[in-house]
Amino acid sequence: MKLNNKFFKLFLANMLILSLVSSCKKGLDYDNNSVIVPEAVWGDPQMIKAYLNDVYGKSMPGWPINGSETDEAIVEPRQFPDYARGIISEAGTKLDLKYDIIDKVNFFLDELAAVPTTVLSEELNKQYTGEAKFWRAWSYWGMVNRVGGVPLILHKQNFNDVPGLFKPRNKTSECVAQIVKDLDSAILLLPGVYANAGADYGRITKVAAMAMKGRVLLTYASPLFNPSNDPARWQAAYDACKAAVDFGATQGHTLHPNYSKIWTEERNKEVVMVNQFFDPGHAVNFAAIRPMPLTSGSTNNNQPLLSLLLAFPKKDGSPIQFNKEMLSDPTYNEQFLTDFYTNRDDRFFATVWCGGTPYPTPDDSPPSYLKGNSYWIVWEQDAATSKYLMATNKIHPGISGSGCTGFFQRKGLDTTLVAALVDRGQTDWVEMRYAELLMNYGECANEVGKSTEALEVLKTIRKRAGITAGSGGNYGIVASTQTEIREAYIKESQVEFAFENKRFENLRRLKRFDILNNQGARHGLYITLKNVADRPTPLDNIVKSASVRSKFRAAYIDNIDGDADYKYNFTTNHWFFAINPAHISQSKDVLKQNKEWGGTFDPLQ
Repeated sequence: MKLNNKFFKLFLANMLILSLVSSCKKGLDYDNNSVIVPEAVWGDPQMIKAYLNDVYGKSMPGWPINGSETDEAIVEPRQFPDYARGIISEAGTKLDLKYDIIDKVNFFLDELAAVPTTVLSEELNKQYTGEAKFWRAWSYWGMVNRVGGVPLILHKQNFNDVPGLFKPRNKTSECVAQIVKDLDSAILLLPGVYANAGADYGRITKVAAMAMKGRVLLTYASPLFNPSNDPARWQAAYDACKAAVDFGATQGHTLHPNYSKIWTEERNKEVVMVNQFFDPGHAVNFAAIRPMPLTSGSTNNNQPLLSLLLAFPKKDGSPIQFNKEMLSDPTYNEQFLTDFYTNRDDRFFATVWCGGTPYPTPDDSPPSYLKGNSYWIVWEQDAATSKYLMATNKIHPGISGSGCTGFFQRKGLDTTLVAALVDRGQTDWVEMRYAELLMNYGECANEVGKSTEALEVLKTIRKRAGITAGSGGNYGIVASTQTEIREAYIKESQVEFAFENKRFENLRRLKRFDILNNQGARHGLYITLKNVADRPTPLDNIVKSASVRSKFRAAYIDNIDGDADYKYNFTTNHWFFAINPAHISQSKDVLKQNKEWGGTFDPLQ
């Protein structure tokens, strides 16, 4: 059983045990053991650990299904996030200041400092302190990254001192300094690998704390927080990210040799920080990323858009050639489809499922669809109206099909489950993996003038992706200048970390929403039958057979939403979110709103 089972259940289990213990004494003169009092927690090492495990359970990020926030994916036509369309307001673009985890950690740290070694060993006390400080830093950074400085509260508060509860915002620089201080403390106190690696797998390690420090300092050095491009910030970020890479390697971390198995081979060496999912108790529901009828409930999330489909390079590392104006040329269209399906790096099919290939789950929907056969989500063009119609029900009678792109997310999918059990997924969410540590280090290296180091990281990432080295050993990389390498990192991150909740924050910290806005509408690629009388069968496979591919052409869909009002229009005037106006009111105006939203607080200070 996975460790997070303990994280989520141990705290409640210990409370239940205590509540079942009863005294032999009668009358009023007895100890009520069914009440949890401080002495019962801080005098019991199991309860102390349970308290900390509860912090883990409430803090660890889970599986995000949010590709539609950027140019990764779509849910349905005209389901377009307001923020992406430039529809913003103080009330609609706000962040709640949440201190529940910070309060828990502060209480934990203050109490832990007084726990004697007769209850908890000095070694465990230090370890728990390091873990708690990591989560305090994590919680603070979650707010500071979005709104800038927030009130720094580092100890238990006296709730009888009502005026003292209203704290003003600290400067962003002060908050970052405190976050780094907490992470430095965690780095000193935590092990690189736990002695009882099996039981303690999933706990925060020294490597995870170092990686988090690198992530924070990288963002703080980026244009979002560093518009003047202070080189000292980039140097600090470089030092932190390189230290995480180097130390991580000494602790056994490395890239998994097979990209597609990062999410199927648990506890592999690439994993740095992980939320472990298991059933029963802590399962993940993958219904939203599976197509009908091979799912149950919510569906059609994270259908890859053309921008993501084209981002994956060819096997030689060069970009796939796509010219929408030439798709009318049958020879060009045929070559494009050949490259699209047979000449991609390994990450493509590990990330994207394509209609016309077997869906990788054990589902059966006889007689229309049998496991192991191809499931066809493709299109026909109506001769009379020129409209595109889904052909799924023509190839699989009785199945209506679903979706608006013909592609779905493959990455992370628990492929062991049939539709009826789709809510019992057990794929772990890898919040930080060694590839991120490398990419963060490489990006910083480029910014401090170490282009050779930056390019070596890109080569390492691409080599693992199965891209051929080529005669020059450059894995298709043509970037050489600092600006070109910067762009190469943006593109490589888009591919390497697709559907891993990184695209939005990467573009935001770099202030590169122009990459999204310049696309205009959301584009699609419809794999379309040339002749409706020559449809494929479920036994055919569009990837493996050239003759099957010859039945189709690629059709460019300029606006998959079908409405000119739906297009990317990310604001470039509001890079920071607003603090929830209700919080400002509740603070009796001690909290100040950000300047971008009409307030006086400068998040760049």
